[in-house]
Amino acid sequence: IFQPHDLVVVAGQPVTLPCSITGYHGMVLWVKDGLALGVNRDMSGYPRYDVIGDHSKGEYHLLIQRTELTDDGSFECQAIQAATRSRPARLTVLVPPDDPVIIGAPVVSLRAGNSLNLTCHANNAKPAASIIWIRNGEVLNGAAYTKTLLRDGRRESTVSTLHISASNIENGQQITCRASNKAAPNGKEATVTIDIQHFPLVNLSVEPQPVLEGNLVKFHCAAKANPPVTHYRWAKGGSMITDATGDTYEVLVDHSFFTEPVSCEVTNALGNTNISRNVDVYFGPRLAAEPQSLQVDRGSDAVFSCAWIGNPSLTIVWMKRGHGVVLSNENTLTLKAVRQEDAGKYVCRAVVPRVGVGEKEVTLTVNGPPTISSTQTQQALYGEKGQIKCFIRSTPPPDRIVSSIYPSMLESGTSGRYTVETVSTEDGVISTLTMSNIVPADFQTIYNCTAWNSFGSDTEIIRLKEQGSLRLAVIIGVAVGAFLALIVLIGTLGAFCCARLQRNLKGVVSAKNDIRVEIVHKDHNAAREPEDQGNMKQMMVSWHSKPPSSLFSLTSFTSGLSIRLG
Repeated sequence: IFQPHDLVVVAGQPVTLPCSITGYHGMVLWVKDGLALGVNRDMSGYPRYDVIGDHSKGEYHLLIQRTELTDDGSFECQAIQAATRSRPARLTVLVPPDDPVIIGAPVVSLRAGNSLNLTCHANNAKPAASIIWIRNGEVLNGAAYTKTLLRDGRRESTVSTLHISASNIENGQQITCRASNKAAPNGKEATVTIDIQHFPLVNLSVEPQPVLEGNLVKFHCAAKANPPVTHYRWAKGGSMITDATGDTYEVLVDHSFFTEPVSCEVTNALGNTNISRNVDVYFGPRLAAEPQSLQVDRGSDAVFSCAWIGNPSLTIVWMKRGHGVVLSNENTLTLKAVRQEDAGKYVCRAVVPRVGVGEKEVTLTVNGPPTISSTQTQQALYGEKGQIKCFIRSTPPPDRIVSSIYPSMLESGTSGRYTVETVSTEDGVISTLTMSNIVPADFQTIYNCTAWNSFGSDTEIIRLKEQGSLRLAVIIGVAVGAFLALIVLIGTLGAFCCARLQRNLKGVVSAKNDIRVEIVHKDHNAAREPEDQGNMKQMMVSWHSKPPSSLFSLTSFTSGLSIRLG
């Protein structure tokens, strides 16, 4: 007997189990797992089974078409009349796995920054399928592998899980799951594409930079997003820009773009990304903190501060108005122990090179005793109205303004020929003493101006000087008039006596040559004037120390003026 042998077949393929009994012409029975399949060629109960071969030669081969997993078992060929059986032949039916399935395929989406877990199933295989993962032609290691025996006790399902860290994932990558066993040695594959979704990646560009204030600038908001961009929104300094909706924004920039950033917000299905940029705008100085005028007591410190912004970097200069000395290059100007002469206008100036200049003026007012700055010698015309002006700077203002002509005091209003008027100006107080008709004695009078406030006092001695040109003209006019009168008188006498006229005329000429005009200004106290003036100031301060206010005093001294004809 030619006995069948163990065979392995892939499900779906035909298989022939050989059985030859030489010289035997009786019944032949095929048995599977102890159960009779049929006698001779009668396999009516198994339509896929046929007994083939030349029976005359004793050939009873069993043909199984389109093998199935149920065909898996032990087969025997028996010669019934000869009481002979073959040894059991094991038929093993292999089943390839079903096509593998990757959960989420064909595209698996995940958010950027997250790790990836891929799961591949290879079911209904006998034996259990082996699974490998492949990316870019390379096998990925580290997958977890499990298998499960199915209810038929023969097939198995396999599950493989692959973990990939976020740093090892790229968008658009394809990863393949390949399942294989002996029935499918080349394996079956499933492929998934990785779709990494992320918030918009935004780059905001500004062109040109740097740019001078007033010029055109273009903002471009370049975005990469997955899912795609759905919306652009622009803002400046937190305020919406309603007329910009796309990925570009054009505008004429001013200084505010230097401190107020322009932002572009890009939105997709996952959310939005906001990016902002300041513009490097060149602009002239602009005041950020305005300096304030100060009023301080004498001897105290005065501190001014101002702040400017500008681009490029600016330089700050503090100076006193009318002076060329730089006092500070900082935002703060500190004047230590100020004096009254420190009072005035101060300028905080900012310079942006090649762009512009700005400045702000403040006033320093120093509280202290009055300061009198009148001219010590003032002029007037004889016979005309004359004035003496006393200019007083005083902070706080004088408590009271009084004018005096020693030993008399005039505060305001009119007294005889004298009238006192006080006028306040932006720079100080002007007290004016007006004399209605200037007489010679007025030029010999010493006038005193004294002022008080709560911090102290100051005194100034003022003299009145005659304007010489007019007085000399008057003297010359009188002399000429007298001379003409003399000529007329001589002419009259000549009408009576021609001979004597000739002699008298010579006498007149001789007399004319003897006329002398002498202007004598006798000042008996000239040598003592400096000493008297100092004593006078001290006397006036002492004299007026009792009043709680200011005094303007005039003191008279005698001098002589004579005109002599000889």
